[in-house]
This record gives sequence, C-alpha cells and structure tokens, in this order.
Amino acid sequence: MLQVATFWQAKLSRKIVLWIFASILAIETAIFIPSYFRRQRELLSQLEEVTAILVNWLANAQTTANLEPMLLAKVESNFQKTAISGIAIYRKNGEQIQILGEKPEISWQELQGEQIVRQLHWYEQRYDIGWSHNYLGVDYNLIIRHDASDIERALIFYTIRIAILVILISVFVTLVMMVVLGVTAIAPILGLRNDLQAAASALNKQRQQVNFYSSSMRSNDELGEVMAAFQEMFDRIYTEIEQRKAVENSLREEQEKSERLLLNIFPEPIAERLKQGQQTIADEFTEVTILFADIVGFTELSTRVPPEKLVMMLNDIFSRFDRLTEKWGLEKIKTIGDAYMVVGGLPTHSDQHAQAVAEMALAMQQEMQQFASKYQEACQLRIGINTGPVVAGVIGMKKFIYDLWGDTVNVASRMESHGVAGGIQVTASTYECLREDYHLEKRGKIAVKGKGEMVTYWLLLRKSDRISPP
Repeated sequence: MLQVATFWQAKLSRKIVLWIFASILAIETAIFIPSYFRRQRELLSQLEEVTAILVNWLANAQTTANLEPMLLAKVESNFQKTAISGIAIYRKNGEQIQILGEKPEISWQELQGEQIVRQLHWYEQRYDIGWSHNYLGVDYNLIIRHDASDIERALIFYTIRIAILVILISVFVTLVMMVVLGVTAIAPILGLRNDLQAAASALNKQRQQVNFYSSSMRSNDELGEVMAAFQEMFDRIYTEIEQRKAVENSLREEQEKSERLLLNIFPEPIAERLKQGQQTIADEFTEVTILFADIVGFTELSTRVPPEKLVMMLNDIFSRFDRLTEKWGLEKIKTIGDAYMVVGGLPTHSDQHAQAVAEMALAMQQEMQQFASKYQEACQLRIGINTGPVVAGVIGMKKFIYDLWGDTVNVASRMESHGVAGGIQVTASTYECLREDYHLEKRGKIAVKGKGEMVTYWLLLRKSDRISPP
C-alpha cells in the first residue's frame, strides 16, 4: 500500500485538494453573506431599541398645548443615551423645532409620504432613522442619529470568527476527503502509474514476471476493472512481442541464409546491386587476369571410384581452392566438371591482380600434391593464365550466374588446354605483369586454336617474399 505522504506529492492529489478546499470556501462564503447582513440587521435593531421608548412615548402622546415642551424635555433626557449622537425635531410643515448633537442627514422632506426612513452611513459610522408625523400620529417629525461604531467592530469580529470557522471546516473536510479519495482512488491510480512504468521497463528488458501493484488489487469497482484490464493488456503485449521477435529472428535467419547463398553465387558488390533491384548488370574491365585449372587424370579416376567418394574427393580439392581464392582476394567464377575458373581484378579493381593469380596457381599446385598424397592417386593440375580486357555480368532468369566474356577468357582456356600436367602456362601479356617478381621460362611459339601461333611462358616460382595476400 502506498504511503499517505505520497498522496500530497502527486499532482492529481494537489489538484483535488485545491478544488475541494476552494469549493468548500465558496459554499461557506455563499452561506456567510446572507448571515452577515442578517447579523447587521440584528445589531441595528438593537440600536433602534435605544430610541424605542422615546418613539413609543411620542406615538402615544395626546396633542395638547403643552406637548411641545414635554417633547423637548423628553428628547433632551434621551439624548443622554450613549448610542444617540444627534436628534432633530420638525413640525409637519418642515419648521425646525430643535437639533441636538450631530444633525442627521435625513431631511424632513424625505419623510413626506413615508412612515419610517432609515439610512446607514458606514464611512461615518452613523445610523439615521426618521419617523414621520404620519407614523407618530402627531404634528411632529422625529429624526435620530445613532452611533454605529460598535456595530462595525462587532461585525468585524463576527466576520473574523466566521472566517476562522469556515477555514477550519474547510481544512477538516478536505483532509477527510483526501484520506477517503487517497485510499479509494489516488493510491490505485498512483499504483497503476508505477505499474505502467514497470511494464515499460519489463518489456524493454524482455521480462514477463513483474510484481505489479495492480495484481494485489481486488476491488469490485471501475478501478478494479481497469487494473485487471491492464494486467491482461500487458500479458497480451508481451506475448505478441515475443511472437514478433520469434518471427523477426526467423526472418533474419532466413535472410542471412539467403545472403550467404547469394554471396556464394556472386561477388559481394554484385550481390548488393542485385538486392537493390538492378535488372541488368554488365561491366567492362580493361585488364584482369584469368586462371583455368583442370585435374589431369580425373576422368580415369571417376571410372574406378564410387560416386560418393568421387564427389567427396572433388569437394575436398575444390574447397582447398576456395580457401586460396579468399586468401588472395580473387573471385571464383565457376567449376565445370573437374575444371576450376578464377579471376583477379574484378569486380573490385586491383593493381596486383596478376600477382595474386600467380600466387594462387603456385599454391594450387602444392595443394594438389597434398591431395594426391592423401588419396594415393596420381593426379596433377594443368593451369593456364591470361591477362586482358573482359566483360562481366549476370545472365539468365533461373539459376543465373556471374560470368565473363571476351577473347581474354578464350585465350586463358586455351592456355590450360594447350598446357602440360603439372605446368602453369601464361601468355605474353601475363608475362609482362609477372616478370619482375617471378621466374618464368619461355616455352616459345605454340599453335593456339583460333589464334594461330602465340609465344607462351611457364610460371615457375616467386623471386622474393615481397608478395603478400591483400
């Protein structure tokens, strides 16, 4: 259960306190205003009682010749009363008979046609009352001015007492209402707010088990229904998030598989262009180096080795070649039976494409020797290399591949097919790229199908260790 002190810290609690307190003050003020004027009338009535004896005497007096001397004597005796500060007597025709003390502000003309006229002057703290000759039943008008200063002080004290009482009542009622609302409404609302914060944190940290305040609420009212709905909503959201994450993880895994498969088929830059929706991919490269390798004796081997072992052996040697391709930053184009094709200098340009292919060729010979020793088979590689311009692109709609075209490709293939087992035959263009870093032996002129006679060279070994993988 939330502490009561927390109620006062909540913005909602403070608003409720202010509204309740202001409402009670407004109600009490509305009740106080008529009470104030009623009290004022009571106090003024008490002042009138001071002069009631004189008024009653005059109203009951008989009109005689000696009434006026008697009236003057009576007025002078009543003037000694402390609440009377002035008396004025007029005949009914307006003739002034006598004025004692302060002159009242009510004139005899104001009494014409009236029974009694009253005037309260707060700024002078005076209360004037005039009785006409019609009310008194004699030929005189009587106006008396009362000292109302005591009434003003009495009303001030009365107002202060009522104000203190109103504030005490307002504070008490506000406190009671806040305790009731705090327990029945504010505490559950604050608890729900904390639950929402805890739910956000739990969803962010992927935690389903949370000790919500709302779990302990069992009230059979609207707030209880809200708490139950919140718990149900959290469980549903958590479940949906978990399901969504499972779907996202599955999609991510499938996407990664697709990307890995795509990268196994195409160079990474080409794969990116395909993913971006590029329809036609065709690039021209002014100089690349192409290698063709063929396993000599593999055809004879396939006639006496079971198919499963044959595929396993071919996968072994080609996997070794694939690792060399990655090591030297080359691109494997394809395998055709027991032939292997790789290129250097595309799709990303490299100034050392010929050197990288040469290193690949020398390493392939070493791998082939280890392979032959492992399986006790007399297998050798025949390798051909050529350097020149090509066009590269993606062709086909189904099972499409990244391939190369041009005379450079054809000549590289001829270098392999016109070579010898265990040898690496290169063209004059490749020789020019490699002669500074490698030992090459001139083979001389050979007849190449479709090209006539060509001067070729044998790649033997590297001159120094200054060639390193990219």
